[in-house]
Amino acid sequence: MTDLDTRVARPHAPLLRRAAPALLGYAAVRALGLLVLVVWSAARGKSAHTLLTARWDSLWYTRVAELGYGYQVRLPNGDVHSNLAFFPLLPWLERLGHAVTPLSYADAGFVVSLLASLAAAAGIFAVADRVYGPRVGVCAVLLWAVLPVGVVQSMAYSESLFTALAAWALYAVLTGRWLSAGTLAALAGLTRPVGMAVVAAVWTAAVVSFVRERGTRHTPGAHHDEHTPDAHSATHASTPGAHTHTHAPAPGALVSQGAPAPAPGASVIPRAPLWRRALAMLIAPLGAAGYVLWVGHRTGTGPLGYLDVQAGWRNGFDGGYAFTRFVGDKFTSFPSALAGLGLVIGVALLIWLYVTGVRGRQPVALLVYTGVVLALALCASSYFGSKPRLLMPAFPVLLPLAGALARLRVPRSALVVAGLAVAAAVYGAFWLNGSGPP
Repeated sequence: MTDLDTRVARPHAPLLRRAAPALLGYAAVRALGLLVLVVWSAARGKSAHTLLTARWDSLWYTRVAELGYGYQVRLPNGDVHSNLAFFPLLPWLERLGHAVTPLSYADAGFVVSLLASLAAAAGIFAVADRVYGPRVGVCAVLLWAVLPVGVVQSMAYSESLFTALAAWALYAVLTGRWLSAGTLAALAGLTRPVGMAVVAAVWTAAVVSFVRERGTRHTPGAHHDEHTPDAHSATHASTPGAHTHTHAPAPGALVSQGAPAPAPGASVIPRAPLWRRALAMLIAPLGAAGYVLWVGHRTGTGPLGYLDVQAGWRNGFDGGYAFTRFVGDKFTSFPSALAGLGLVIGVALLIWLYVTGVRGRQPVALLVYTGVVLALALCASSYFGSKPRLLMPAFPVLLPLAGALARLRVPRSALVVAGLAVAAAVYGAFWLNGSGPP
């Protein structure tokens, strides 16, 4: 019997009700961050509202929403910054918000990000709850909230919107809702270039399901048992306090000490008709491919014209060469060597967390998605100060840490989260009042 052949009983409480503690905790962390930002900015004679809605990329998105595409800036060194580099979904939503409310384009973008951040928190909970259970789900959401650059989640940027679409697309894959997964992947592809990570996750999960299904059909004596788990197990799972998942991991499963053990049966994907999976694979890339091809047509530079637009911003994929040189240069003097050491430790931690997820047998859709996000963020030659926020959508790397946090007693885990929330709020206020995100 394969994972795909196992049917999981429904949880006894609706998903959003189970997610309520996570959402309340998330809202509290973000409210603290915004409060500290307002006080800090006022003390420096700056406007927190302006920092959140009218600087850096927020201005580019607002300009697209208001005036459309075609604006560009030519820098003294010859670089051309075109607003075609910015994908259209957030500007479309800003335009819609401005049309149906009294909000300005910038304020509409701020509201979209606030709502999207809550949707992202709910999606992260849904994924973590599906794989590891509700307590890990709550911890995963809180850890995502207290990231050092978590304030970006409340800015008129596209990170929250993309993370929400990605998380719910992954949840749709894990629960066998293939058409929803494909549609959400297409929308993610209209939000950021890293939308290809969601597409890759949908495609890989679909292909794996095809292969496993075909292998089951051709294995002598193998059959699809639609009644697994048995009636007794299903009844047990539906009783209050019982966990949804009823099957133990396969013998010999590799579970790292630092990773939470997957809830039994958590990576099970319900079977679906082949045509739904195939249609999801067709729909998933339409958003990203459609925009990239449109940019190529508009610029007259062919199907890959979007790469030329990114090159004008000095963005490209070099396998991490530029980033490695950037880190190496930090070690040529002191105290910049401390920053270099911090970067090395940070990258090593990300790789360790990813490997822990692999050893802990995270679902393949999560591993593919996370791997692509990490690769694009770490191996791109883009502005290095933006890498922390580019890594923000890679929320599955937080799951091993969430598992460790969930194993603590509630008072101790609450104290840890509270300390991290205060630190993140202070750092976010300091960061936005200084260099901030590019």
